[in-house]
Amino acid sequence: MPFRPPAIFLMGPTATGKTDLAIALREYLPVDIISVDSALVYRGLDIGSAKPCAVELAKAPHRLIDICDPSEAYSAAQFVTDARREMADITAKGRIPLLVGGTMLYFKALLEGLSDAPAVDPAIRQAIETEAAQKGWPVMHQQLMEVDPDTAAKIHPNHSQRIQRALEVFRATGVPVSVYRQQHQQGGGGAPIEDDYEIFQLALLPHDRKWLHQRIEQRFRQMLVQGFEVEVRALLERGDLHADLPAIRAVGYRQMWQFLEGHLSYDEMLLKGVAATRQLAKRQLTWLRKWPDLQRFYLDNEDGTLISPKEILDNCLKFLHKGSIYNRQAE
Repeated sequence: MPFRPPAIFLMGPTATGKTDLAIALREYLPVDIISVDSALVYRGLDIGSAKPCAVELAKAPHRLIDICDPSEAYSAAQFVTDARREMADITAKGRIPLLVGGTMLYFKALLEGLSDAPAVDPAIRQAIETEAAQKGWPVMHQQLMEVDPDTAAKIHPNHSQRIQRALEVFRATGVPVSVYRQQHQQGGGGAPIEDDYEIFQLALLPHDRKWLHQRIEQRFRQMLVQGFEVEVRALLERGDLHADLPAIRAVGYRQMWQFLEGHLSYDEMLLKGVAATRQLAKRQLTWLRKWPDLQRFYLDNEDGTLISPKEILDNCLKFLHKGSIYNRQAE
């Protein structure tokens, strides 16, 4: 396969310490951080989004933070365009993009691309899965090589998900994915990111959800102490924002907005804000449970004891070293 520069994805549910780990990794690797968070893109959404503070940003600058006004919408398609631009800039400087966050839809859009690929008959999908179970994915990869060599050359013979999707499109339309993308993708960002980068995917996960739930409540209460109410009141007093905007619908902001408008009591806001954050974490964990090609790093042992941040950092570095990420930069 042709050379692809490395990039790191660091994912995980909210309140698991992704930012701290990313900043720590920056001390050991030539990485520049790109935020993958649908709330951090907004200026003025600081405390409630757990945005890195000024000291942290001075130590480890984050790209794609504070790029939108809260009155604006920001889509997964915009993220893909912006992230690809930042990744290209980082790579051109001889460094490694480190994408960090919990907005799983953004990661998915970047990984899978945004081309308008057609829906596929379930019968075609089932036929490919059955054939692969009998022959193995390397054989299916060879089949793809025969009908779509451009796409096959960019896919590892054991990357079942991408092989299957490419074969599905060809069998459904008679058109190779490589040609289909040229015809249909918009803005140049439609191809899967793995066509252009070798992706190392890491996730921080809890064994014990009770621990995560406690941490979420502690963090939400700490945000209130830090001035979350004052922050949202300033947004409300602008006069041009409303409850249906994506920024104001963000977890925590919606509940505080409802409190300030008199729809919730303070205690109700607190309870609903914590509950909404826990639901967000549950959705993120559901995404990650079935996420392919993911190296999982747990924050706690099965007996409930916590793993130290230093040990987690060491484990991540060992994984990246084993993957020879240090040697996969362009000369």
